[in-house]
Amino acid sequence: MQVLLGIDIGTSGCKALLIDIEGKVVSADIAIYPLSRPRPGWTEQDPELWVEGARQAIAGALAKAPPVQILCIGLSGQMHGLVSLDALQQVLRPAILWNDQRNQAECDDIVVAAGGLDGLLAATNNRMLVGYTGGKILWMQRHEPELFARMRSMLNPKDYLRLRLTGVIATEVSDASGTGLFDVRSRQWATDLIEKIGINPEILPPVFESQVISGYVSAAGAALFGLPEGLPVAGGGGDSVIQTFGSGVIEPGELQTTLGTGGILAAALDTAQENPEGRLQVFCNVAADKWHCMGVSLNAGSAMNWFRENFCHIADGQHLSFEQIVAKATASTAGAKGLLFLPYLYGERCPHADPKARGALIGLTARHDCGDVARSVMEGVVHALADMYSLMQPLGIEKHVIKASGGGAKSTLWRQIQADVFGCEVVTTDGAAEGAAFGAALVAGLAVGIWPDAQSAIKNFRAISREQPNLAVAEVYAQAHEMYRSLYPVLGQTLTALSSPIFDQ
Repeated sequence: MQVLLGIDIGTSGCKALLIDIEGKVVSADIAIYPLSRPRPGWTEQDPELWVEGARQAIAGALAKAPPVQILCIGLSGQMHGLVSLDALQQVLRPAILWNDQRNQAECDDIVVAAGGLDGLLAATNNRMLVGYTGGKILWMQRHEPELFARMRSMLNPKDYLRLRLTGVIATEVSDASGTGLFDVRSRQWATDLIEKIGINPEILPPVFESQVISGYVSAAGAALFGLPEGLPVAGGGGDSVIQTFGSGVIEPGELQTTLGTGGILAAALDTAQENPEGRLQVFCNVAADKWHCMGVSLNAGSAMNWFRENFCHIADGQHLSFEQIVAKATASTAGAKGLLFLPYLYGERCPHADPKARGALIGLTARHDCGDVARSVMEGVVHALADMYSLMQPLGIEKHVIKASGGGAKSTLWRQIQADVFGCEVVTTDGAAEGAAFGAALVAGLAVGIWPDAQSAIKNFRAISREQPNLAVAEVYAQAHEMYRSLYPVLGQTLTALSSPIFDQ
C-alpha cells in the first residue's frame, strides 16, 4: 500500500499519521512530552523531546498499519518557536515557544525600528506580536549575549525535525510568516526590516513554498527514525495554517474554527489583502497561489479547563468530566440567562493585542448556577471568534459555512453555539478531526504529484456532522454579541490595571 506520512510537532505531543493516496487515514499514533515553565510567563521545550516524540509516533503509526510504501513526508508544528543552533547545528538552549510572554519590550522596539506600526505593516503586513519569533531573537540577543554570539541558525519547531530527518536547514512560507520578519506579499524575508533591528539575515533559513520537496531522509535520519533513506520531505506548514487546509478550507465563503488550547478563526485568501492596523494575521498559505487570514485567541479550551479545574470539584480531588460540564451547560439557555464571559484569562492576541487583558463574568446574579457559568464560558469563546470575524468582513471574507476542528469541535453544544452566533452551517469533516498532521500528509501528496492542486486534494472529504443555525435564538445571540463587543473598550483599562504587581502580593 502506498501512503503519505504527516508529522505534527505539537506543544504537548507529536502526532504521526499515514494516509493512502485517496486521502483516507490508514493509521496514527501520538507521543506525549512535557512543557517547561521556568519562570512566570515563560514556556520552553527541549527540542530533543520532539525528536523522541516523532521517533515514537512514527514507529507507532507504522506498527498499526499493514505493510506500506511511504511516498513522501510532510511536516507541521507549533508556530513561532525559536530553536537556536550553533555552527555545528547543536541546540544552544531550550526552544522558546509560541505562548511565551517574555519579550514585549523587544517587540515594541522592533516597531520603533521599523518606523512605527505603519512602517512595520509596510514591511510584513503583520504586527510583531509577543508570540512571534522575531521578538524572541532580539530578547536572546539582549539577555543571553554569550549564547546569541554563538548562534548561526534559527529554526521553528517543525524545521528542527526536518534538520534531524534530512540534514537540511530550511523553512517554508507559512512558518516564515509567523516569525514577524517575513514579507508575506512577496513571500520572502523582509531583509530591510531584519537589518534595521540588528539581526544578521544569515541566521534565517532558506524559504521554500510548502509543497516543494525541501530535502531527503539522510542515512542518519533513516537510522534515527526507522524510515527508508532517500524519502522526500516536503516543505510542510505551520500548524495553524496547514490544519485549515486539512479541514478543506480553500475557497471563498468557507471559514475554519479551531477550538484547542486557544481559538482560531481562519479563511483562505486569493490575494495578499492589506491588514488594517495589523489586527489580524495575514500569512502565506500552504497553497502557493493563496494566502491565509486568521485571528488567534489565547483562550478557548484553556478557558474551559480553567473552569473545570477551579470550580467543578467533586470528592477526593476529582473533577466533573468535560462531558458532565457540557451536559450542565446544555441545560441552561441561549445567552446563559443574561451572563457574559470575557475569556481573556491568559491575555489576548486578537481582536485585542493585549497580553495584560483579564477575563470577566458580567451579569452574575444569585440565580446563576454551574451550568449557566459553563455555558457562558463556551459562548464567550465563540463571541471572541465572532469578534474576529468583524475584522475579516472588510476584507471581503464571507461566511457560508464553518468547518470546525480541534478538541472543542467534538462537543455538539459548542458546534451549535457557533452555528447560532455566526448564523451559518457548521460542519466537521474526517480530515479536520485528524488535525495538522493530516494537512501535512496532504501537502506531502501535493509535493509528489498525487494531486495536481489543493482543490483536488480535498475533494473527497466526508462530512461527519452538520449543525444548522437555530433561528429561534438568533435575536438572543445578536443582542448578546453586541453587548459582548462593547465590554472590552469600556473595561480594558481597568482589566489592565488589575494586572499590576500590587495585586499579586
